Amino acid sequence: MVTRKKVCAGAMSEGITPENLINNIMDTLSDKHQSHSPGSFFAEEKSPSVNAQINKLFGRQKPVYNILGGGKSADVLLWRNKKISASVLCSATAVWVLFEWLNYHFLPLVCFGLVVCIIGQFIWLHLLKRAPPRLELPDELFVNISTTIGAEVNRALGFLQHVGSRGDIKQLAIVVGSLLTAAIIATWCNFWTIIYIGFVAAHTLPVVYEKYDDQIDNMVYNVLGKVQNNYSKLDARVLSRIPTRKKFA
Repeated sequence: MVTRKKVCAGAMSEGITPENLINNIMDTLSDKHQSHSPGSFFAEEKSPSVNAQINKLFGRQKPVYNILGGGKSADVLLWRNKKISASVLCSATAVWVLFEWLNYHFLPLVCFGLVVCIIGQFIWLHLLKRAPPRLELPDELFVNISTTIGAEVNRALGFLQHVGSRGDIKQLAIVVGSLLTAAIIATWCNFWTIIYIGFVAAHTLPVVYEKYDDQIDNMVYNVLGKVQNNYSKLDARVLSRIPTRKKFA
């Protein structure tokens, strides 16, 4: 008892009170607990901005404007200039109405357009006494279109050949199912309707996604999580039992 009193008296003389001693002990225990719990450390470092970057759709890091290539095409698709975007969409709607509702055919419509151009050229030159504008499209336009279409077609053919020669039954089933689904959808509407639906989607989906990207990303990831869960169950019960071709060295 005498020794404990001397120790306490010495501690009090050095300015250490029982409250300070208890606080020091609690701080030490909390520091050790934090050092042994890495999960809490990482949880503190995660910020909403980091989570937002991780949860971007398809790992997107660039803005939608840059993904669309920028320039005038991105301005039209994202409605930067509402007059031009509205005029393009209205023109596509007029073409679709002509072919789908009024039952116009492509060749007669082209012939009527050429007749209007020829009559306009005649009136411009002989009645208005002015030099008519020259109707000419640049050669680079056709070269770029043909190059782009050829590259995309060759890439699609290469992918299909890779799927067919690889011997992966799972990937083959997914590709065949996707093609059959596209064929069934194509039987519900004609070619012009499919083109028009794609055109309208290209002029509406990017601007909607740019405005509500966080909500759409969360919804899509929730749906993909459910799809992945169901695919895992299907893989464990059915697809994993299908034999695949053995690879020989």
